[in-house]
Amino acid sequence: MIIFSLAFIFLVLGYLFYSKYVERVLGVDENRKTPAIKYNDGVDFVPMPIWRVFLIQFLNIAGLGPVFGAILGAVYGPVCLLWIVFGCIFAGGVHDFFSGMLSLKYKGKSIVYLTEKLFCKYFKIIFLIFFVGLLILLGTVFAINPAKMLANISHTSLNLWICVIFGYYFLTTLLPVDKLIGRLYPFFALLLIVMTCALMFMLIKSGVTFYPDLTALNLHPNHANIFPLLFVTVACGAVSGFHATQSPIMARCLPNEKNGRAIFYGAMVTEGIIALIWATLGIAFYQQTGGLLNAIDKLGQGGVVSEISTGLLGHTGGILTVLSIIVLSITSGDTAFRSIRITIADFLHWEQKSIPKRLLLSTIILSCGVLLSRINLTTLWQYFGWANQALSSLVLWTVTYYLMKKHKNFYITLIPAIFMTSVVVSYIFQVKIGFNLSSQVSNIIGILVSLLFAIIFFLNKNPDKK
Repeated sequence: MIIFSLAFIFLVLGYLFYSKYVERVLGVDENRKTPAIKYNDGVDFVPMPIWRVFLIQFLNIAGLGPVFGAILGAVYGPVCLLWIVFGCIFAGGVHDFFSGMLSLKYKGKSIVYLTEKLFCKYFKIIFLIFFVGLLILLGTVFAINPAKMLANISHTSLNLWICVIFGYYFLTTLLPVDKLIGRLYPFFALLLIVMTCALMFMLIKSGVTFYPDLTALNLHPNHANIFPLLFVTVACGAVSGFHATQSPIMARCLPNEKNGRAIFYGAMVTEGIIALIWATLGIAFYQQTGGLLNAIDKLGQGGVVSEISTGLLGHTGGILTVLSIIVLSITSGDTAFRSIRITIADFLHWEQKSIPKRLLLSTIILSCGVLLSRINLTTLWQYFGWANQALSSLVLWTVTYYLMKKHKNFYITLIPAIFMTSVVVSYIFQVKIGFNLSSQVSNIIGILVSLLFAIIFFLNKNPDKK
């Protein structure tokens, strides 16, 4: 309990103090009109109350990430808490704050737009392809998985539920942000928070030892390497490139820049707390990492969540948790497709107040998702974790370059950028779906490549170029 409390306190202190410093580095002008006010079109640019924007941002970046990822990370033992806490404060919070605030400062556009301003249009095109491809894959998988769960529960056709979910996706992609997303998502976010807190309360009440083997050593039963595997496994609870795709959605709804720290950095810290709780639940409920891994192999992450919830909250709690998993998965998928529409519209310079243009983009994007749902995505999905963290490193490098050009302290993003680069390079060289090299060789390659990126960065500094 003491270790959990300390981890929780560190996350809160990170928000209270480090996020303020990060905010000072960027600078905030509360008198400047935000995109929501300046470009209010009643569709994507719509001012909304701060509490609503916060809950939607939290749900958009969270979904199942801080639940499933944290459970998988818990297999390594309490050491995963270090990554959740320090990753969230010094990498994830910084990543989310800048991706959201730069969108706020640049007409509500995504990080893709900033790459063209800083680099060149060709880099922007490459970034756009990677960006869109990643989101279509994520959105499709987050439609298929809940469709399977709904089909099993209701004993009806899988194809029926896929059609229903994609129909819902079409509405949330097409309709103004304040119609479905603005009205429903705050309640879904509260559902995640309330259910997680209820589970934590019951865990405390049960009196079990939170971390039976309290050590920073690797407790993975199969001795899987902590570096780089843990840092890809636990993404949304620490740092995730997916968040950069979601921040512009709420950057277009924020009424004042002064609220950016609470919305972007604050939502990331809240997600870190959710990940901290679920990692603790995974370790405490099964007491041994071997037992947790066996449960994951047998039941899957969703089954483990259901088993923990049923064990602590009873049958009703288990049912509510399964339903919340379905809801959270769907809400991750639909905002992924909405983000694609917004990003492509920016690239084509298509204003989205026009229903025909919005309808055309939504139809094309969702059609790609439907077609993708008809093929086996198992192999392709295995690359998602790597691609997600690769995107986070690209975003951090882009922000670092921006800060350098603006004569600001770029080390706050440079250090996590170097670290995440070493993670993603080492990972792809080490895992079976990559080059399958030894951990020693792959780690050396990862470190060398990250240092090479840093050297190239410093050699190409041009402080006078704006």
